[in-house]
Amino acid sequence: MSTYNALKYNVPFASAGGLIALSTQTASSSASVSFTSGIDSTYSEYLFIFNNIHPATDGAFFQFNLSTDSGSNYNVTKTSTAFRNFHNEADSQNLLDYLDGLDLAQSTDFQTLNENQGNADDECLSGYLNLFEPSSSVFVKHYLAKVEGYQLNNASNGQNTAGYGNTTSAINAVQFKMSSGNIDAGTIQMFGVVK
Repeated sequence: MSTYNALKYNVPFASAGGLIALSTQTASSSASVSFTSGIDSTYSEYLFIFNNIHPATDGAFFQFNLSTDSGSNYNVTKTSTAFRNFHNEADSQNLLDYLDGLDLAQSTDFQTLNENQGNADDECLSGYLNLFEPSSSVFVKHYLAKVEGYQLNNASNGQNTAGYGNTTSAINAVQFKMSSGNIDAGTIQMFGVVK
């Protein structure tokens, strides 16, 4: 396992100590990418970094969900909020808006982290997800995410998502997928955050 200095990489919410690399998965026409081991009480925070995630289907949404049964089911009830900053290449449209269609209210659906992702050869998304205290048997499980994507309509789309898994059961698996089609390419890294 390698140790990374969080400050060097300017990773928010991971600056108290270093990052311990736990697992890296590379998608290749994959229906989903799942982390089913290594999420336990060893660390109070886990960080997932997405690098150049490229969908097979144009306009797909990048999503995740949580599991309390080691990945048998990804259906944790979640409540969340989301907003985006958007600017197209033609400089004809720019937005900063709340995404009421992508927030969740006591839903077991997959949480969207970025919408309308393009699948042209040069289009991809990158970003991160922080998951806090997944092994707590007392509190809900908070998460924060920031994802930047090249949308299908030639635009920069930055989405900020925050919420909580409304369960006091331990979260021990996380799955990422597209709303339709496969993850054609890209890597997802999982880190434990040292206090």
